This record gives sequence, C-alpha cells and structure tokens, in this order.
Amino acid sequence: MKLLKEFTIPFVGLKLGKHHFEYHIDNSFFEHFEYEEFNNSSVDVNVEFEKKTTLLELSFEISGTVNVNCDVTNEAYNQEVSNTFNLVVKFGEAYNDEEIDILIIPHGEYEINIQQYIYELVVLSVPTKRVHPGVEDGTLDSEILKKLEELSPKADKNNTEGDETDPRWNTLKKLLTDK
Repeated sequence: MKLLKEFTIPFVGLKLGKHHFEYHIDNSFFEHFEYEEFNNSSVDVNVEFEKKTTLLELSFEISGTVNVNCDVTNEAYNQEVSNTFNLVVKFGEAYNDEEIDILIIPHGEYEINIQQYIYELVVLSVPTKRVHPGVEDGTLDSEILKKLEELSPKADKNNTEGDETDPRWNTLKKLLTDK
C-alpha cells in the first residue's frame, strides 16, 4: 500500500519536546485502504508527538462521526466515534511492530508514517453491532421494522408458559428422583 505523505512525520528536524499535529479524515482516506463500510466520515485526529533523546511518544485522540448502515434496518445514521491510543517508538536493529503499543524502527530512520494507526483507531471505534438510535428508543418508523414485527412468532394465547410440560420429559425427571 502506498503511504500518504500528509501522515508522515519527519522527526529528525524536530526539537526535543512536544509537537502537535492535527488531521481531518474523510472518506477519501478510507478509500485509500479500500474500506467501504462507511457511507461518509468526518473525524478529527489530534496527535501529540513528544520527541525524547532515546525514544518517541505519540498520543492519538480521535473524535467525530461516521455514517454507517444500521445492522437491523439498514437505515443510514451518524455514529459518533471517539478513542485514544498511545504509541511508543523505540530505535533498534530492525523494524518490529509485533507489540500493540510499541514500535521499533531501525536506527537510520528519519521519519514515521502514522496512517495505519489512525485507520485502525477509527475503524475499531465503531461498535461491532451498529444499531440506529431510533430503533433503540422506538422512534424510527421503518418499513423493515414493520415487516420484522409482522413476521415475528406470536406467543400461543391458549398455552401459557409453565402450564403443561411435554410428556417426554417425565421419564427423564423420574431418573432424577430414582436415586
């Protein structure tokens, strides 16, 4: 995958101390990753980059909205996303990103690209089950919800739960009492 230049931080020219970077993410960013789950997106990313003598510390903070389809009704709605992530960048012999929050880069490197971390942070901020807020509070008027209610199994009015059990279970109950 091609690296986007605006997410590359050349840390060699930076002074020791804290530096702030701000990014605005929209759907073109996710198209670069071939991720098509979002109808639209507007996410602000704040990165606090602290350069120290032997390592680099990055603190990511995202907030915004992504427009996704509801898993129940397939209606589009804006899902708020917010998340934070801390990354420590150390210098070593070879590139190593096996740890979640520690990145090791070779000694000769002079820049770091953070696009993958931003992508993962936004995508993982979206709930696994996306439910339209109107479904949760009952205010959404949707054809799909009406059809689901129409097709849902109705409780048998004549036989209430607990009145009578299936006679096949009686022999199993007898085994419990025959000790």
